[in-house]
Amino acid sequence: MNQPSTAREALIAEALGDVAQLLDRVEVLVRGVEGARQALAAAGNELVRQLAAVDARMAAISESAKTQAVEHIVRRTNEVAARSLEAQTLAMADAARSLFDREVGATLQRLCVSLQRLVERADRPWEHWATHAATALVTWAAAWGLAWYLFR
Repeated sequence: MNQPSTAREALIAEALGDVAQLLDRVEVLVRGVEGARQALAAAGNELVRQLAAVDARMAAISESAKTQAVEHIVRRTNEVAARSLEAQTLAMADAARSLFDREVGATLQRLCVSLQRLVERADRPWEHWATHAATALVTWAAAWGLAWYLFR
């Protein structure tokens, strides 16, 4: 190349040199941006892969938590049901006992007293025969007394 003859040509030549350097820098920058874009895309793909793994782990943890919660609820429900059944059984037994005492207890008490009297009478069978013998004796004496009075 020839030396510039005027200052204007020198400035244009210098500007052209600066533009060439600027274009070289832009090309380097474009290659750097392209590398950064590729690295960013790779990082994005890696992040998507890691997020999928985290999502799978979170789904497994959530499922495990749901299973444990359901098992706990079932266990507690069974415990409460067992206690409720026991309480209801006791309440029903108390109610039946109270009803039996109220409705049948007095009748049974009277029946027991009557049976006790019969048992006592069965223990002394001679009283029954003695009553009959006394009645027969009084009847015989009255009949003789009446006959004696009438036939005298």
